[in-house]
Parts: sequence; structure tokens; C-alpha cells
Amino acid sequence: MENIIISFIENTGLYYFTYKHFVMLLIAFFFLYLGIFRKYEPLLLVPISFGMVIGNIPYPPSMSLGVYSDGSVLYYLYQGVSQGIYPPLIFIGIGAMADFSYILSRPVLILLGAAAQAGIFITFIGAYYFGFSPEESAAIGIIGGADGPTAIFLTSKLAPELIGPIAVAAYSYMALVPVIQPPIMKLLTTRKERLITMKSDFREISKKEKVIFPVGALVLCCLIAPGSLPLLGMLFLGNILKEAEVTNRLAEAAKGPLIDVVTILLGISVGASTQADVFLTKKSIVIFVLGVVSFAVATMCGILFAKLMNMFLKEKINPLIGAAGVSAVPDSARVAQIVAAKENPGNYILMHAMAPNISGVIGSAIAAGVMWSLIGKF
Repeated sequence: MENIIISFIENTGLYYFTYKHFVMLLIAFFFLYLGIFRKYEPLLLVPISFGMVIGNIPYPPSMSLGVYSDGSVLYYLYQGVSQGIYPPLIFIGIGAMADFSYILSRPVLILLGAAAQAGIFITFIGAYYFGFSPEESAAIGIIGGADGPTAIFLTSKLAPELIGPIAVAAYSYMALVPVIQPPIMKLLTTRKERLITMKSDFREISKKEKVIFPVGALVLCCLIAPGSLPLLGMLFLGNILKEAEVTNRLAEAAKGPLIDVVTILLGISVGASTQADVFLTKKSIVIFVLGVVSFAVATMCGILFAKLMNMFLKEKINPLIGAAGVSAVPDSARVAQIVAAKENPGNYILMHAMAPNISGVIGSAIAAGVMWSLIGKF
């Protein structure tokens, strides 16, 4: 009887529970709180944080239950992350929801989305300086794009061992856009600049332009950065399904059931990959610090470039929309609108902010393609 009791205890999760598991569960509960009660990107944070709970319930070594246990259910779900399958599928849904009219109406605003990507390359240099390998540095730098799927995709190709901390960092900072960006916006702009109003008379875009753009942009971007093909190919596929109109049924499926199912699977898988013994390391902490620096630098680059553009433009742009150059769609554009509206409730810059916001999605994918093409060879 005594042996049975001892055997039972040794096969419980409590027997293998450590302080590291406790710390990770606290982090998971905090993310659940942010997602459910503070409503910070709940569609991302809730499945990720619940996955963190699943991933940090310890179990006997003889049982194959975790994402790193060959043959377990979570192991097979995690293949969508480790093999870079989920991110392109998510990009189909993003493309089906995206409206490139803002870019086509004011092409000059594309430059703001490109400028924000400078944060990726600056952080890449910083991470390499801190002792990370070129592959790891590239994966850390891409966090600055504030694009979770792109970060996961590039990390799966260059530094798969870092997918857990990088994915959690990327999605955490996407969720915390309303917290991180406003102080940077106010620090780098004057009240006079934040009060700049922009004309709302966007040029009407024809159906022909909307159909030609995704095809032309795909060819041009991927000839420059072939490594971005899996992401941009799916992004523009989703968009042409929407704009062609004859494929509305497919577009609805892409931006509804498809992206919802993949988001759930990706979130659970990423969260479950944060097992205490793998995730709670000094390297993970450094990645989180460099990640927020990368995101902050990307925001700063977008704002500063907008101020630079104003030196040459007759019709001034509100530099707040430069912060939307990071690809956290549509949250960073909304934050730009909120900050502008606090200075003048009648100042409506959301539509203008969407142009650099959407171009930031394309820019971060191109940056990831460039990183993969160059660094993957070494």
C-alpha cells in the first residue's frame, strides 16, 4: 500500500513542480489578466497565456505530453510554429482584411513604413554586440517590426531554439502598443506638431488599381527579397481574393474561420513552448529587453522620418502617423489617432496612419526576407 501511494505521488505534477514553474504560471496569469480584463490584444494574449499554463504543468518524464516530447499532440501542433507553417496562413487572413487604398492614394506615406523598419536593423547590430550569433541577432531584431507571425517565421528559419521567448516577446509588445508608444510619441513631437491636421480627401481608387497592386507589389518585392515570398505571397493572395470580388467566399473564409483557427493553434503552441526549464533563462530575459528596445527604436525612426519629410513637403504631415510604421495593424494606427485626438478631438488622422501601418506589414516581411537571404548563408 505504501509503495502504491509513493508511486502515485511520484507520478503527479506536484512532485516535479519547481519555483520556475510557479514563476511561469504567474507570468501566464498576468498575461491572461491583460488580455481579458485590460483587453490588450485578447485574441492573441488569451490563447498564448493559456498555452503558457498548459506548458508549465509539469509531468513525469515517462509521459510524452509537452511540445518538445516527440509524438505528443502538442508536439505535432507545434510543428506549425517550428516549421513556419502558421505565419503564412495568418498572412492570408491579414491580406483579406487589408485595404491598400490608403497606400495607393498617398504613396509617399509608404516611406514611413519603410523608415520604421530601421529599428530592426539597429537592434540586429545591438544584439550581435551583446554576444548573440548573427542568426539569433536577426531573429531578435525582427521583434521591432511588431509583427508576431513574421518574427515567428524568421526565427523558425534562423534560430528555432529561440522561438518561445521571441514569439512571446513579439506578441506581448504588440499587445502593449497602447502603453509603449504614446510616451515616445509625446517625447519626440511638440504640441504644435501633434495638432497638424491632414486633408481627408483621399483619391478614389479604381477596382483595376486594387487588383493590379497586389500582383505588381508581390513581383517587385519578392524579386528584391525572395525570402519574403512565403509571407508576402500569402498576404497578397488574401488581398486579391478580396479585391477581385468574384472570390468573396474565399476572402470571407480567409479573414474569418481560417485566421481564427490558425491564431488559436499558433497561440496555444507558442504559449506551451515556454516550458520553465527551456524558457526561464538569462538569454530569454535579454531577448525581452532587446525586444522592447527594438520596438521603441522602430517607433522613434518612424516619427523622426516624418519630421524629416516635413522639411521638404508643402503639405505637412502629422508626425504621429510615423509611429504607425510598425506593423501592429491596426493598433499602432489607432494609438496615433488617440494621441492626436487628445490634443484636438476634431483631428482625424486614422486613415492617414493606416498607410504607413499597412506598408509596415510589407516592410517587416521584406526585412525578414533580406535577413534570411543574407544571414542564412553564413
